[in-house]
Amino acid sequence: METPAVGMTEIQGRGRAMVALRPLKGGEIVLRDSPILLYSALPFHSDNHHHGSNTYCSNCFTTITPQSQNVSCSSCGCRFCTLACQSTASATSHTPWACQALIRLRNYFSGHRQPLDLQIQARFLVSAYNLALISPSKFQTLLSLQGSVDSDSNSDSDSNSSANFTHSLISSVCPPPPLELGFDLELTRVLLAKDKLNAFGLMEPFSEQNEDRSVRSYGIYPVASFFNHDCLPNACRFDYLDAAKTSGSSNTEMTIRMIHDVPQGREICVSYFPVNLKYPERQKRLSDDYGFVCDCDRCKVEAGWSESEEDGVNMVHMDNEDEGGDGEAGMDEEIDEQMEGEDDVMMKEEEEDDCFPHAYFFLNYMCDRKNCWGTLAPLAPSANGITSGRMECNVCGGFKDLDQV
Repeated sequence: METPAVGMTEIQGRGRAMVALRPLKGGEIVLRDSPILLYSALPFHSDNHHHGSNTYCSNCFTTITPQSQNVSCSSCGCRFCTLACQSTASATSHTPWACQALIRLRNYFSGHRQPLDLQIQARFLVSAYNLALISPSKFQTLLSLQGSVDSDSNSDSDSNSSANFTHSLISSVCPPPPLELGFDLELTRVLLAKDKLNAFGLMEPFSEQNEDRSVRSYGIYPVASFFNHDCLPNACRFDYLDAAKTSGSSNTEMTIRMIHDVPQGREICVSYFPVNLKYPERQKRLSDDYGFVCDCDRCKVEAGWSESEEDGVNMVHMDNEDEGGDGEAGMDEEIDEQMEGEDDVMMKEEEEDDCFPHAYFFLNYMCDRKNCWGTLAPLAPSANGITSGRMECNVCGGFKDLDQV
C-alpha cells in the first residue's frame, strides 16, 4: 500500500502540523477534504437578493446562473442551485430548526443595525448548533479543533463581548432544541474560538475588474485546518465551487496541492492570505485573526527591511504584470543581480534558511493576472513522477507554462 503523502504531528512552538511522510513532487495533491459545515458570509438582508452581481446556492454556495434550476425554500426563501441540492440541505444544513432560526435572525437584523461580523457569527452558531443536532460525531470533531477560551475573562474583551451578544441573541430569538452537551454561554465561546482559528473563506468568483473580492461563505475543513501558515508556502489550496457538478463529485471539496518538490519530513504549509502582502500587513492579519506572530524565514529577512527595500522586491511581480507577464523585461538592475544564481538556491533545500529566494517565488509561483495575486502550482505529475510544467492559479483558475516566466 502506498505511503500517505502527509501526516499530522506535533512541532514544538507550532503545535499540530502536517509533514511530508515521503518525498513529494510539485503538483501532487496531498489532501482532499470536505467541510463539516458551511455558512454564508453575507449580511442577512442578502438572503433573498443578489449580492453584487451574484446569487449563491444556500447549500453548496455555487453561483446560481440562468441555467440553474434555481429553486427556493418555501419558508425562508433561501435559494438553491438544484432540487437535489435543496433535498440534501433539508436533511443537513437547512433543517426545519435552522430554517426558522434564519428567518428570525433576518427579522431581527432587519430592525437592528449590527456589524457584519456579528451577523456572520450568528450564522456560524446556527450552523454549529444545527450540526450538533444532525451529527453529534461531526460536532465533536469541530470541538476537537484548535482554539480555546482563555480562563482570564478580561483577556479578549472584544471576543467576550461578541460571544455574549450572539449567545443572548440565539437564546432569545431561536434557541436550539435540547442538545447532548447543553446550550450555554461557555459552549458558545468555545465554538466561536474554533471558528476564528479554523474557518476557511471561500471567495466570490474572480474578476479582473474587482480588486477587492468578498468572501461568499466560510467552511470548516477538519483536516485542512491542521496546515500551518508560511509567508512563502510550499503548498496551496484549491477549491472549485463553480465547477460543473458531475455524478459522485462535490464542488465543496478542497484540495491541497504542492507548489514544488519537498523532501520527506518537511513541514507542509499554506499561506492564509495572498503572498504579495507586505511584512507589516501580514503580521497584523496573523496577530488579529489567528493570535500569533509569524517568524518564518521570509519574515525573519523582511523584519529588518526598509519600506523601499520591500517595494523593490515586490516590483519583481509588478513589472511582470506591466509587461503582460512575459518574463523579466521590466526588472531593474538591482533585481537582476539578486536573481543571479537564485534558481540554484531554490533547488538546494539546505540553503533556504540562509538565502531566501523571494524573487524566485514571485516570478514562478505568483499569478501576474490583473487583481489576482493567486499562487501557481503545477498540475499533477506524470505517472513516472515528472513534475508538470503547466501551472494553475488557485484564485483566477488561469494556466501558464513554467517556461513563460
